[in-house]
Amino acid sequence: MENTTENKPKKSFLNYINVFRGLAILLIIMGHVMQFGEPGSLAHIINCEITCGGTALFIFISGFLFHHLSGKFEYKNYLSKKWTNVILPYFITAIPGLFFCFYCPDLYKNPFDGLNHFLQVPILLSIGRVHNVPTWFIPMIVLFFISSWLLLKLEKKGILYKLLPFMFLITLLFPRGEMEYDAIMNLSYFDKYLSYANYVITGYIHFFSLYVFGMFCSSRKEIIDKFYEKRFLLFILMIAAAALNVYTSYKGIYASYTLSKTFLIMLLLGYLKHYDEFILSHSNTNKTLDFIAKYSFGLFFIHWYWLFIYDKLLNLPEVVPIDASNYMTVFGIVIIRFIAVTGLSVLTLFVSKLIIKKINKDANTRMFLGI
Repeated sequence: MENTTENKPKKSFLNYINVFRGLAILLIIMGHVMQFGEPGSLAHIINCEITCGGTALFIFISGFLFHHLSGKFEYKNYLSKKWTNVILPYFITAIPGLFFCFYCPDLYKNPFDGLNHFLQVPILLSIGRVHNVPTWFIPMIVLFFISSWLLLKLEKKGILYKLLPFMFLITLLFPRGEMEYDAIMNLSYFDKYLSYANYVITGYIHFFSLYVFGMFCSSRKEIIDKFYEKRFLLFILMIAAAALNVYTSYKGIYASYTLSKTFLIMLLLGYLKHYDEFILSHSNTNKTLDFIAKYSFGLFFIHWYWLFIYDKLLNLPEVVPIDASNYMTVFGIVIIRFIAVTGLSVLTLFVSKLIIKKINKDANTRMFLGI
């Protein structure tokens, strides 16, 4: 793609987006570790409505930052950087998950157990999810990387953002769906692979609007101030969307957290930009939030491993049962699990980074750990 923006100035660092990124990874971890209630029960559905759907925030940020940093976009260079900063750390941090898949396939629910290990490696890495549940995001985001030149071309032609209403309609009409391990176990290996590949492609279609919405907000940053001005309306819309989703989920009609999380994105952005100077003026708070943001991608890559280990050591189910007599205990269990998994993940990344720097002080730890 021809570089027509060569003389554009380098874009400045946006602290409110950096803080947003840190909060997004915390919500993603919460969605994985703070699950309680019987699946299908009202308690579980409400719990999921509150904590799940953090992927929408990550997708939005990806679109926002892609556009924000696209002033000197050159396709080959862009893909090369994504290979170094996204794909390589994904491959390296996949090693523990591949080990679990190969040597404890029943505990780790590996549907491709029985295939040659060397054959499993490209299969698992190309779909994510099996060896490391959250990382289905990586093959999906690769589709956005590939689409990048087209998105910028459509933007320059004044077409892209006019299509946003249609894109959001597609998001509503095509929910992500679920991948149930038991439901695919009797399929052939090829059909299992197709099921996981379909999940990735469906995610790409479903979240396309959020990625483009991120680009839109980056191109018109002044609209974020409007989000704050309309915060009460957005809050009402978020609660209404969440309540509707809880109802339709409970009735087995329809389930998607994306609409309510879209309103949450607008609310968070509005508040964070409005209070950006306040956050910056409190250095300790800002340093903590900046630390979480810098570790966000690494946390995304490894927190599932610590969740798996933590649950097996303490003999905890992934979704903790709850009833009227034990709800306080269950709340305590999932909160402690969140703190433990997040803390162990941060510690692992911190120590790993120190070791890599000890071996080679000039090493680019992003290509190993994502941080």
